[in-house]
Amino acid sequence: MATAELPGIAAVSRAVVSAAAELVAGVERAMVGDGKVRTARGNAWAALQADRARARARADMDELVATLLARPTPRDLGVVVGAKEAISR
Repeated sequence: MATAELPGIAAVSRAVVSAAAELVAGVERAMVGDGKVRTARGNAWAALQADRARARARADMDELVATLLARPTPRDLGVVVGAKEAISR
């Protein structure tokens, strides 16, 4: 008998979840307005923009590191740097 009741229970639980989702969506629309309701498309667009911003920041950092590595260091210029060397001069 318990197996015969499962489809009914599943249908009821789906209906409850559906009603709760509609209630939450209605409350969101009432609170923020129809134009500002978050959608899957809006979430995807925000994620895409965040990914692009991270990629730009990563590219900027790579460029900065490459620039710093390309610059000559004091050792490359023959300059002695350090406390011990400064005392012996």
